[in-house]
Amino acid sequence: MTALLPEGFRDRLPPFADAAARLEAAILGAAYAHGYERTDPALAEFESGLAGRLKAARAQDAVRFVDPVSQATLAIRPDMTAQIGRIAATRMGHHPRPVRLSYAGPVLKLRASQLSPERELRQIGCELIGLDTVPAAVEVVRVAVEALEAAGVTGVSIDFTLPDLVATLAAGPLPLDAALVPTVRDRLDAKDAGGVAEIAPAYLPLIEAAGPFDMAHDRLCALDAKGALTSRLDGLWRIAESVRGRVALTLDPTERHGFEYQTWLGFSIFADGVRGEIGRGGSYTIVHEDGAEEAAVGFSLFADAIVAAGLGDIERRRLFVPLGTDPALAAAKRAEGWVTVAALEAGDTPEAQLCTHVLVNGKERGI
Repeated sequence: MTALLPEGFRDRLPPFADAAARLEAAILGAAYAHGYERTDPALAEFESGLAGRLKAARAQDAVRFVDPVSQATLAIRPDMTAQIGRIAATRMGHHPRPVRLSYAGPVLKLRASQLSPERELRQIGCELIGLDTVPAAVEVVRVAVEALEAAGVTGVSIDFTLPDLVATLAAGPLPLDAALVPTVRDRLDAKDAGGVAEIAPAYLPLIEAAGPFDMAHDRLCALDAKGALTSRLDGLWRIAESVRGRVALTLDPTERHGFEYQTWLGFSIFADGVRGEIGRGGSYTIVHEDGAEEAAVGFSLFADAIVAAGLGDIERRRLFVPLGTDPALAAAKRAEGWVTVAALEAGDTPEAQLCTHVLVNGKERGI
């Protein structure tokens, strides 16, 4: 039993841990070039602060425990976005807006699903605090795409959604009893046409308004006869145009799963060869200590899914340095970008050290 780990946990071994570190460095480096400076939140904090920082967010997914020092209930972060919101609202509350922050670290889920059994995950992301305008969203989406490109991730697609779409329509062109809004939203999310037709048939066209971005956008525009969605749809088009040609684009306007605290914009990021999402983002609201609300927009990437699929990895080049080789020669090879592995005793072999090349007469020879 001493060698086993709890369900949903795992050790990250070479070369996957190295690949994850390279991925993280590439993503954060690209973000830093756009002005997103890194912050490193605490692994755990008071449950009350973590649960209430993002408007409409819930804390059911957090692992809780009683702190033996303070006797208060603490929570291990299931997501780092709320922590970035806390930092921006408190310790950086005096900072001119917008605040651009990046982060990377482990998160812990209370429960996992059969499709995604991992409970301990590595999250990397960026948050722009103080704005959720179209230009702010354009920047965040472009930074996400550029960061993935810098990390060597290919075959990327982005699926946009409008998390507050049903509430907006219910309050305007398609009136709906407030008590029915959650039910209609859930049935639309599940693509339950029969269930939607039963209580709100006027919302059925929203199910069909999903698919390739241009087609889905046109269908939403046709549905928006009274103009209640014009600003949202125009903004969404501008965001999509900013990354058109670099990634594939789709639109599912009623997707809600995973977007419980997002406001007008949400998006999921996918990549070829990866089951499920490799990232998620959108606009949201941060709640300050005095109850004031502040807009924000950001994205998070899931490093484990990217690394497990072999995306963003680089060629593994390990050069075996035989016993007795001049250390200066090995240093010169490292300066050229090689990883050198020195033999420490007679009988050591390149194969035993998982090397791809061996140093022979000062030259690299493939194995």
